[in-house]
Amino acid sequence: MKAKLEPDCSPERAFEILITHRFGRMSAREQSLSEYARWEARFAPPEYAFGKEPNYFLKSCKTLLPQSGRALAIADGEGRNGIWLAQQGLDVLSLDFSPAAQRKARALATKRQVEIEFVQADVHAWDYPESAFDVVVEIFAQFSSPYERAEKWAGMRRTLKSGGLLIVQGYTPKQLEYGTGGPKQPENLYTRAMLEREFGGFGDLQIVEEEREIHEGTSHAGLSAVIGLTGRKP
Repeated sequence: MKAKLEPDCSPERAFEILITHRFGRMSAREQSLSEYARWEARFAPPEYAFGKEPNYFLKSCKTLLPQSGRALAIADGEGRNGIWLAQQGLDVLSLDFSPAAQRKARALATKRQVEIEFVQADVHAWDYPESAFDVVVEIFAQFSSPYERAEKWAGMRRTLKSGGLLIVQGYTPKQLEYGTGGPKQPENLYTRAMLEREFGGFGDLQIVEEEREIHEGTSHAGLSAVIGLTGRKP
């Protein structure tokens, strides 16, 4: 069931409603204080934490994109990836739970002269509409616990149209040796076996593991162990 927001509620109250919907009343305040404060603090400075340019793996998928259609950018933060998708001619919905990030994303979209629909919501609790998008993109959204990740990926599969393109990139467990970005919890990292289990039924499935230098703002900087996936929903 989709969380119902109160009319004209503040971003902080909206976030608490979403967290209550996701975790239950007993833990809502605790989760609100930790996650909301952490991400708001990260996105509060005027600098873009992950830079203004699109993720390199997403950019490398340009030839796979349709010439038109709807795209969903999961946990799009300050908007760099959603804005690039819009520049490719797609109608983009940028989904994130941080109002600070979305303020910066709106400013960047205005500067780049593209129109995007911004939705403030928890990616684990959002009501993913069925077969609504031609492209679904998840780039470095590894704050999800295993249970949350299952909920998120189920929603992503549901909302992607048949024949639609899925693009995912994340860090692998080897990234813990580098410490140049990403989560510290091993269970939040992605492996080939995990991606094959979840998306093995997709057509044209490509999974690439690599170690390379990544420089995206101040948050991703240095040699990194990453894995990327592209595939089409049956």
